[in-house]
Amino acid sequence: MTHYPTLPCRSGGMLFCIINITRMKNNFMLNTMKTSRRWLISVFAISITLVSCDEWFDDDEKHDKPVGRTIADHLDTPWEMEFAPDGRMFFTQRPGVVSVLVNGNAKPWLKLDSVVEEVGESGLLGITLDPEFDDNGYVYIGYTYAASKGPLHLVNKLVRYKDNNGTPVFDRVLMDGIEGNYIHNSGPLEFGPDGTLYWAIGERYIPELAQDMTSLNGKILRMTRDGAVPDDNPFAGSYIFSLGHRNPQGLAFQPGTNALWSTEHGPSEEQGCCRDEINLIMAGHNYGWPVIRGSEQHAGMETPVYHSGDTTTWAPTGGIFVTAGEWEGSLVFTGLRGEALYRAVFNDTDPSQIETVERYLHKTFGRLRNVVEGDNGKLYLAVSNQDGRGDPLSKDDRIVVMSQEEIMKHESPLP
Repeated sequence: MTHYPTLPCRSGGMLFCIINITRMKNNFMLNTMKTSRRWLISVFAISITLVSCDEWFDDDEKHDKPVGRTIADHLDTPWEMEFAPDGRMFFTQRPGVVSVLVNGNAKPWLKLDSVVEEVGESGLLGITLDPEFDDNGYVYIGYTYAASKGPLHLVNKLVRYKDNNGTPVFDRVLMDGIEGNYIHNSGPLEFGPDGTLYWAIGERYIPELAQDMTSLNGKILRMTRDGAVPDDNPFAGSYIFSLGHRNPQGLAFQPGTNALWSTEHGPSEEQGCCRDEINLIMAGHNYGWPVIRGSEQHAGMETPVYHSGDTTTWAPTGGIFVTAGEWEGSLVFTGLRGEALYRAVFNDTDPSQIETVERYLHKTFGRLRNVVEGDNGKLYLAVSNQDGRGDPLSKDDRIVVMSQEEIMKHESPLP
């Protein structure tokens, strides 16, 4: 039985609240959803007891020695992180807050909680900084909001703010009106080496939309920094860069080749299991969902370069290419259900091929949402146990920093 904390409990003390929700299979229907600030849970059976707040968390399961260094804690579902050239870390928290971490102190930079609609997996998600941030201060943010609440109508939006000496100033809306749902919404944001902006969008749990060229769902989009369609996009007049995606959660450009790679969730629930993907993204190509999955092949569709297999789930999220240290050139990405950090090792002579995927920190922190690289190849990990599906410690959620050497001591072979 998983305990779900409510907001008063997270402040500590001996407050009492409703507890012990026995989770059974979610039965989400948009026209019957009831939202709260933290969780959307639809269940068939609920048992209610009263316990003290101390019993909400899994602090009994402790490591003999601390692993990593926590630089921010008591967060609320941190989703994507990005370092500014001046050393500040910008990161989103799904309920609607963009925070900045400076010298070990995290503080709100922009509050959008009155606008953002956190329902299931929707909310404030992707963030990236302009390649010319030092000159223009642009911060790009993707989120889900409610166009209406009766019935609930979720929509995804991309906006740009300007950092004016530490103060956010709204600049413009880049895109709006992309249909949303309680899962598979707005995804990661990433600038390419050519200065164009990429935005991954889920198929909002309607698989056929991934193949529908009239819909932007289930696609990776490409635009100029001002939100226009680039003249050299593969489909004239369209934001669509690639199609056939289910729920892409990570975008990263490979140093040396400038190739775009993505991490993507494979099928789940009634759609099947496992087969989470690492894809090499090429302009105009079709990545097959829902027609093919895993190693299946179909004319005109791309099979992933690597996938998790028929019995293993990573639930892969944010990923980066490491630029320093022993792991230089590797793609590292985090896993939610897999509760681990993964390292994809590329072929020495063919950087388009992955030799193997290694697993680290398995079940050390719980669910991991994202990873970024800091100075000297250190990796910063976003822990996501407060997302409604984890078993949080009292200090969760957190951002933890570790050296590559320390991480390598916690390798756990994949099954």
